[in-house]
Amino acid sequence: MKDVTTLAADNIRILAASMVEKSKSGHPGGAMGGADFINILYTEFLKYNPDDPTYPLRDRFFLDPGHMSPMLYSVLALAGYFTLDELKDFRQWGSPTPGHPERDLKRAIENTSGPLGQGHAMALGAAIAERFMVERFGEWMAHKTFAFISDGGIQEEVSQGVGRIAGHLGLHNFIMFYDSNNIQLSTKVDEVSTEDIVAKYEAWGWNVISIDGNDGGEIRMALTRAVNETEKPTLIVGHTVMGKGALGKEGESFENKVSTHGQPLTAAGADIAKTVANLGGDPENPFVIFDDVKKLYAERAAELRKWVALRREEEKSWAAANGALAEKLDQFLSGKLPAIDYLGIKCGENVATRAASAAVLGVLAEKVENMIVASADLSNSDKTDGFLKKTRAISKEDMGGRFLQPGVCEFTMACIMNGMALHGGIIPACGTFFVFSDYMKPALRLSALMRLPVKFIWTHDSFRVGEDGPTHQPVEHEAQLRLMEQLRNHEGERSVVVLRPADARETVAAWKIAMEEQRPTALVLSRQNIKDLPTLGGSRAEEAMQAVKGAYIVMDCEGKPDVILLASGSEVATLVDGAEKLKADGVKVRVVSVPSEGLFRDQSAEYQQSVLPAGVPKFGLTSGLPVTLAGLVGCDGEVFGLDHFGYSAPAGVLDGKFGFSGENVYNRVKAMLKK
Repeated sequence: MKDVTTLAADNIRILAASMVEKSKSGHPGGAMGGADFINILYTEFLKYNPDDPTYPLRDRFFLDPGHMSPMLYSVLALAGYFTLDELKDFRQWGSPTPGHPERDLKRAIENTSGPLGQGHAMALGAAIAERFMVERFGEWMAHKTFAFISDGGIQEEVSQGVGRIAGHLGLHNFIMFYDSNNIQLSTKVDEVSTEDIVAKYEAWGWNVISIDGNDGGEIRMALTRAVNETEKPTLIVGHTVMGKGALGKEGESFENKVSTHGQPLTAAGADIAKTVANLGGDPENPFVIFDDVKKLYAERAAELRKWVALRREEEKSWAAANGALAEKLDQFLSGKLPAIDYLGIKCGENVATRAASAAVLGVLAEKVENMIVASADLSNSDKTDGFLKKTRAISKEDMGGRFLQPGVCEFTMACIMNGMALHGGIIPACGTFFVFSDYMKPALRLSALMRLPVKFIWTHDSFRVGEDGPTHQPVEHEAQLRLMEQLRNHEGERSVVVLRPADARETVAAWKIAMEEQRPTALVLSRQNIKDLPTLGGSRAEEAMQAVKGAYIVMDCEGKPDVILLASGSEVATLVDGAEKLKADGVKVRVVSVPSEGLFRDQSAEYQQSVLPAGVPKFGLTSGLPVTLAGLVGCDGEVFGLDHFGYSAPAGVLDGKFGFSGENVYNRVKAMLKK
């Protein structure tokens, strides 16, 4: 007779294998091997509100190997968040059980996962956020962050950043289960890696516990030790069996096979009916939750409701004794921003937009107490040190700091920011050079998919990085990033707001947009100084606030223009210089700054026509690929940009060599108008 813990794990195995079998697609083997751990975690250790999965003081569980979604959906079905019919619709159109999990807090799914490595990197961000909150409001609100990782996630390079940073910060609230089954999609692990993972994590400062990952007693022991750890993050290395319980047609074991990793058991040569029967289920009706398992999860739900009631009482008592702090906690959790006088920010004149950004960050550091900024070892160059100078760095001894120094690990840093946003209560931002956005795009993509309000700060935005040469000069990057403005999230919005401000005041406006957005925002900033744009007769600070419309007129003429010049970033000032020369020649010119094509396209057709009327020739200038502005210029004109890598030379020299001058704008526009 099976004990109820084993019965529940087998129930998860049956459901997971049957989901994949019915959909004829998926990964059953790993889900079957990890069932013992996930069952004990949910029935004995994970603390959450069964009636409100969004309860902010809950423990978090981050799944890294998204292909093991059948395991997650199955345990959440036992916990009451999915119906059996929804499990039957695994991987189907409109189903809440997609092939890889997508963030769905109402169903207790904390994170979108799929690309291996990012799930546990996001968990690290959540663990840092929890320590940050506890430092401000007290240990009464402490909770744990659990992550589940597989061999693939361990091998992904991002795992090094996670291991190093979590160990360095001594995040004892971070507990990770490593499902070590020696099986990958196409090989066995020992065919591609023989590293000593235990020694590696111990060297990083982790508490490492090795167990039989299918033994309930050992799992329970390891989790108890991990929960009670007070100095280090914990890695539980659970040696599990791929496809545990799977049988072949003759009743032979089909465990520990590469073939069961990424396809239904029958496609791998196993027998689903014999497997279900072996695990105690009915092959004719496998989508069942056993009565004793229902009782087990109902009892856990009752225990959790008592825990929630006690925690709410504790919260109530704390709030009564700490009125001001309680108000601040509510503000943090609600995401509400304090009042900020953006128009009053002093950001200098004719400065680099990275310098203007530093001025804004200094104000945000003083005003927005739950903002955390990170930089990949470039804070004094990407000017995020404008924030650091008003705050202090996060450290093992001081988790109340507000500046994260992760070292040189742009990808890990971006994932951490996503995790902070997922945790809640934190406004995350991170910076590096624009050329290194290449390292961050996988995390930006998940940020866009999950609709996370992370602020990405990318400086040194063009070939004007100069002497650093082509390796550090972004040319194609803006075009790549602008594609994300065309890609819509599942709420129908443009998935990322991309802002390349043209001068200091527009940078302030861009930061205002970023702080108020609930989507990820990218600020693309210059290294070199830029001349401030002219006004149309009012205040430049106020006129720059039109950046929220994505594009607006910064210089105009009487009546219908003969030509419209448009650009983003530092090229707008170059257009202004060229426009002055054209005006002196009697040409009626309009200059338009386009910090965000996406925001502009979301304006009314009337507004778009008022700024860029059809039938008027247009000239676009970009320090990137010409395609960056092609959609706005259309067939009415031409775009001048770069179709080659940069070269190593001072920025001014490159401007001259590449034709980025008011004189060249004048010459090209005159030639265009003669055609």
